[in-house]
Amino acid sequence: MNSNAPMSSEKPGPAVEQDKPTTAPAGTCTVTPITSESDFEQHTSSLPSACLAVIYFHAPWAEPCKQMSTILSTLASTYAPGDPQRIAFFGLDAEEVSEVSEQYDVTQVPLVVLQKHGKVVDSITGTDASKVRNAVEKHAGSPVAGNPGKAGLPPVQKVTKPAPSVALDDKPEDGPHTNGSSGGGLSKYAPDAKDPSTAPEYSSGETNGASQEELNSRLSELVKAAPVMLFMKGTPSAPQCGFSRQTVSMLREKGIRYGFFNILADDEVRQGLKNYSEWPTFPQVYVGGELVGGLDILKEEFENDPEFLKEYMVQGKTGGPASADRQAQPA
Repeated sequence: MNSNAPMSSEKPGPAVEQDKPTTAPAGTCTVTPITSESDFEQHTSSLPSACLAVIYFHAPWAEPCKQMSTILSTLASTYAPGDPQRIAFFGLDAEEVSEVSEQYDVTQVPLVVLQKHGKVVDSITGTDASKVRNAVEKHAGSPVAGNPGKAGLPPVQKVTKPAPSVALDDKPEDGPHTNGSSGGGLSKYAPDAKDPSTAPEYSSGETNGASQEELNSRLSELVKAAPVMLFMKGTPSAPQCGFSRQTVSMLREKGIRYGFFNILADDEVRQGLKNYSEWPTFPQVYVGGELVGGLDILKEEFENDPEFLKEYMVQGKTGGPASADRQAQPA
């Protein structure tokens, strides 16, 4: 985890629509949206070595990102592109471009990473405009001299308390499964053909027709399908996102016996669990039917209490999913 990113134990709020970037004056920098790992590599590799890359990680459901998007768009507009280019701004959805998020150890949003000469020189979480502005000025210089407009740098925002960054590791997923041991034990677990598939059974927006009451009843049973339940993208043997993969690795390292559910195989559970738990991101970890949180919260719990989930540990063995017949299956 990035040591500069303070832990947040607060649950993310409901999904919010990000502010649309303000139209920048002609001849000024803008925040370039990045949609893939290859897109990111193409843009960053073409920059001069001495150019400062301002890399902004955000998520559409995180309220603090709404404010940071405005701050960065305004700040970018105060810089001229220049030749040679001395600064460039990039915006990435941390969950959609998860490969890049893993590369920069992103666990919370908003996160602004400053990179120069191929190395990270600073990172800022939260929405403190003055911290972002001061960090950018420190490594790229003041924009005033090269600014073709009158705007100059955005004024320091007066706020009682900057909006906190939000943990990314909690993005909700569908499908419970149970970890256990059989035969040679968990340490000898290896994926096989019986593992649940990761292909979605329903396309986005479709459901199998269950009423809300029936869905809630089903969810209440799923979260209690095992003493420790992991709702993830994919399966432990084939995680479909970096945060799910890190969560599986942590549970394995701690020797935790857990169940899992692949939310990508059941869109009703995937969407329904967001409302049921009031937690909009995945993976989600439940203990005794109660939500603990996602990857970041799980890390914090283990750091604060080495004996966290001790009663679910398999002594002397490595954790891992149980055989296929022990897993909860999509409807």
